[in-house]
Amino acid sequence: MRHALPARLSLSVVIAASLYVPVSEAREDAARLQTVVVTGTRSVNRSQSSSLSPIDVVSAQDLQSFGDTQLGAVLSRLAPSLNFPRAPGNDGSGIVRPAALRGLSPDETLVLVNGKRWHTSALLNLQGALGRGSAPADLNSIPISAIDHIEVLRDGASAQYGSDAIAGVINIVLKGAAGDGTNEASITAGRSSAGDGRQWQGEASLGVPLGGDKGFARLSVVQGHADATNRGGRDYRNPSSPVYGQQTQRIGEPDISTHQALLNVQYALASDIDFYAFASTSSREGTSPALFRTYDSARNVRSIYPNGYLPLNDVRSIDSAVVAGVRGTTASGWRWDISGNYGRDRVSIDPIHTLNVDLGAASPTRFNAGRLIATQKAFDVDIARDLDVSWLNNPVTLAFGLEYLHQQYEIDAGDPASYFGTGSQGFPGFQPADAGQHSRHDVAEYVSLENQITDKLSGSLAIRHEDYSDFGNTTSGTLSARYDFTDSFALRGTAATGFRAPSLPQQYYTTTSTNVIGGVPTQIRNFAVSDPVARALGAEPLKPEKSHNYTLGAVYAPGTWTLSLDLYQITIGNRIVPSENLVGDPVQAYLEGQGFANIQGGSYFTNALKTRTRGIDLSSGYRIDFGNAGKLQLTAAYNRNHTSILSVAPNPASLAESGLELVRVGHIAQGYITNGAPRDKIALGADYALGKWSVHSALTRYGQFAVNQDPVSNPGFDQVFPARWLLDLSTSYATHGWTFTAGVDNLTNVYPRKYKSGSDGAVGGTWPYPDYSPFGYSGRYLYTRVAYRW
Repeated sequence: MRHALPARLSLSVVIAASLYVPVSEAREDAARLQTVVVTGTRSVNRSQSSSLSPIDVVSAQDLQSFGDTQLGAVLSRLAPSLNFPRAPGNDGSGIVRPAALRGLSPDETLVLVNGKRWHTSALLNLQGALGRGSAPADLNSIPISAIDHIEVLRDGASAQYGSDAIAGVINIVLKGAAGDGTNEASITAGRSSAGDGRQWQGEASLGVPLGGDKGFARLSVVQGHADATNRGGRDYRNPSSPVYGQQTQRIGEPDISTHQALLNVQYALASDIDFYAFASTSSREGTSPALFRTYDSARNVRSIYPNGYLPLNDVRSIDSAVVAGVRGTTASGWRWDISGNYGRDRVSIDPIHTLNVDLGAASPTRFNAGRLIATQKAFDVDIARDLDVSWLNNPVTLAFGLEYLHQQYEIDAGDPASYFGTGSQGFPGFQPADAGQHSRHDVAEYVSLENQITDKLSGSLAIRHEDYSDFGNTTSGTLSARYDFTDSFALRGTAATGFRAPSLPQQYYTTTSTNVIGGVPTQIRNFAVSDPVARALGAEPLKPEKSHNYTLGAVYAPGTWTLSLDLYQITIGNRIVPSENLVGDPVQAYLEGQGFANIQGGSYFTNALKTRTRGIDLSSGYRIDFGNAGKLQLTAAYNRNHTSILSVAPNPASLAESGLELVRVGHIAQGYITNGAPRDKIALGADYALGKWSVHSALTRYGQFAVNQDPVSNPGFDQVFPARWLLDLSTSYATHGWTFTAGVDNLTNVYPRKYKSGSDGAVGGTWPYPDYSPFGYSGRYLYTRVAYRW
């Protein structure tokens, strides 16, 4: 009965939305549906309601509807097809968190800012439950205060934008022009109802005109800090332990400090030529916990930690980007845009409150484990024009262009004490043999056509060719069509091919981490695929992923009610995933023979899978004007998808020749793909405004997910975690430019189900909740916000 209240509330909202007859017959336009979108089209007048592909538009006001200040977390509440797990991974994935669209890997979604490719994170996520092996763009590196709105294209778009756009595109559009009512400052403060997780965040956005009405400059800043939450269980593993019955493990939200700034500039050089630029910097630092080392563990030096210790990793991400360009229109109507793009992310990992057992009592307790640096440079030329064709009723939008992309990935070694012997516990340092710089470049050309063929039929075609220096050529295509049967009802569909180039971290990242296997912390080394040791364990050169994407949808928008339904299927061949942790006596003996005396197993990346994802997106909105009694906006959205594995590539001959019998992608690794994301998600919203008062409510149902355990060491412990309802409420009062808000996220204090007793994942009961949980496990969160707009 614990979750009966949210279920009843959701039923009440749905019934009210379907039965209510408006007091007034006001014909208020659905303004957001008429918003001109720029994602997935080269046309200058394509609105969300007339789009050939499904697009969600999330406003800046929507982003302020919750107490959570993480962009990825807020987006996942507003867009049901987006998943943002809250894993506290000790490799830094708790600080740099990935977001996944339509149940696919985070690096299969492309992130744009003002239509320009955003660089990816330097951190390779190996410890997070979902998105393992991905190094996607870091959404949380972009200040929320700088965002005007976000367009989420839920369709394959590799032909328009290139690599990574298999699942879709997230385009973040920045705030622009200065003027009255466009400047804002706010501060948010809150904590969990359990008393921990205190946080505050200050935001501001200020725009000034340049040259009268020729342009603007807008500076947006964010600064804040959040304390950690901890939902670790009591440690009852060893009655003789000096910390028996105490909370030894930390799981939950990390502590993190944030400092961000973004400058957006535009200036008219002439009546038909504009200069534009934006530059950003982001610094985020926090600690991620590893596994507790018991007092009697071989991984402890009792003279340093007589009661055992919890290693922490101090993770710092410094992210910067600069984009500048010139665009304009010629006298003959050609639109052109020339731009340069530079992005860089540096992640440093410093193990603290730890030691290196091979250094004995002389071991330091803090180490520099090295750093990771990812750099992107891009140069783009985009040209478009609406051409009159004698045998067509409407002009054809012709667009073409080219892109030069250079990517570099660098691993810097840590200090010698961090990698000597077994290395620093929690995160051994990068060794000199791991260090290096790796780069590649890509040259791409594209062409697209878009036309309103008849009054009812519209269509588009796009083709893109890419030439990567490290794996060769590939060509992608997209064909979309839409037929409007009436002014309020239309069908739309897309067929597309796509690809994703293996990322440089997937090819070259090498490190050692601790994994729990059979209930025992085990040292696993991730090898670069080119490493001879990895080749002996079955690694092969990586190939690009190839995809086929089909979407069929319907749009119904009579008056103030809107409804869209889209069915999709995405097949991915050569899908890149981390291998299973390859362990066992033969593997350990082989690794010892290769000089890895303190490593019990290995892993690497492999093109081992062919998968198929099928799903449905449903979205609906209804606006009601009560006249003097206020206004009500009701929204409902639903996503359901399932990924199945169509085939697993056989082991290469080299593995058989080595005499090792290994399952490269087995039960656990396959579970990450097929069961780890929620099966479905429902998002219901109601916003009511009356005079100076407004109330926001959001009810979200996260569907069931499952965790696979080792069938040998932990048989029978695969576990399904049932669906959960979460209710968020807030109320605001606005007067004279000020807005005062009080709210609560997860009002009914919902948690995911705990691991079964004895499960590997529970680590003896000290880690009671699954990392897979799409809403985390920190419980109710209370907050207040004060904002001023001028």
